[in-house]
Amino acid sequence: MDQTGLARKITTTLFAAQSLGSAGFIAVATVSSIVGAALSGNPALAGLPSAIYLLGSALGALVSGEIMDRIGRRGGLTLGLIFGVAGSGFAMRAIAAGSFPLFLLGMGVMGVAQAALQLGRFAAAEVNPPEQRGRAISNVVIGGAVGAIFGPLLVGPTGRLAEQAGLDELTGPFGAAMLLFVIAGLVIFFRLRPDPRDLGREIARLYPSTTLNHDHARPLTTIFRQPAPLLALTAMVFGQVAMVMLMVITGLHMKQHQHGLSDISLVISSHTFGMFGFSIFSGRLADRWGRAQVILVGSATLVLACLAAPLSPEVFPLAVALFLLGLGWNFCYVGGSSLLADHLMPSERARAQGFNDLLIGLVSATGGLGSGVVFAAMGYDLMGIVGAVLAVIPAAMTAWWLLAKKRSLIEAD
Repeated sequence: MDQTGLARKITTTLFAAQSLGSAGFIAVATVSSIVGAALSGNPALAGLPSAIYLLGSALGALVSGEIMDRIGRRGGLTLGLIFGVAGSGFAMRAIAAGSFPLFLLGMGVMGVAQAALQLGRFAAAEVNPPEQRGRAISNVVIGGAVGAIFGPLLVGPTGRLAEQAGLDELTGPFGAAMLLFVIAGLVIFFRLRPDPRDLGREIARLYPSTTLNHDHARPLTTIFRQPAPLLALTAMVFGQVAMVMLMVITGLHMKQHQHGLSDISLVISSHTFGMFGFSIFSGRLADRWGRAQVILVGSATLVLACLAAPLSPEVFPLAVALFLLGLGWNFCYVGGSSLLADHLMPSERARAQGFNDLLIGLVSATGGLGSGVVFAAMGYDLMGIVGAVLAVIPAAMTAWWLLAKKRSLIEAD
């Protein structure tokens, strides 16, 4: 099989694993707050399992990056999915035993698995030529759309199956997640060949003019002081925090305006569709227009969404605003991931990408925990303004970077 065929096979394999894993993670996320409230006996702690999951994902990203540098992407992803299986088992045991600490442990371990799986988008990028990296990343990210559709659909049937087996119905989604992680792990182990790390090094040799060449791998501080990696990191981190802050509190905002769960579910579904449904376009635009231009569009869309969301508490305007919030995040995420992949040596990739996702996970956990405090103190209207201000930062950095590049070209002439 030629390199183009191998790249296509690897990208398809990563998409399949992302789809399976995302369905499992989203099925679990649908019931985690219910389990948290039931096991802790305190509704105020209902959000703690999600926060622990996000914290596990943040810390797991950095560790997974280091592991993938040592044993390859295939080994690192397989190991990550094994953690997902173990975490699901801990959670099921915790529900049966009524143990809240064990449940938190299970959620944290599953967060490690999610971190490893998210790094798969960079594995797809490194096996494709530079002009196709954005498309490759988006083809993996769109697996999240599959998970968003099928994950919630698993909750009811698996809960009934658990009850028929004499278990608590809340163990059902965790059992489904365990099975999906097993299948995803087998897909990665048997299909992710050759290892993307090794094929990526060959691609780097074939495109020397687009590959950085240093005597040795640079420290993270050196890498992220460079304008392009710093812009990529800024786009993903600030895009994430602007999105998370508004998204996680919208359900409570709607509840206060007397909306039912069906209306809230519709708005969140619209948001999820915006996050993943257009990935195939954002990646192609990143390859055609340029990474910075896509980040700029994403940042502007986030600003528009944050300002539009507080204008009306009705379902349709909120659904449109939350859709735009997801779409803006997607453009920043795909554009930033593509830009970062462009500016790393093969020996730097997994470590730097793991650090990048560590920061994304940390701001997700912080934004999720802090959104309730900010909402209680300032209300939904001012939260929208805060989100818009945060979303302006990547736009300002992108404009500065583009102007600096243009100035350097003029001076070179």
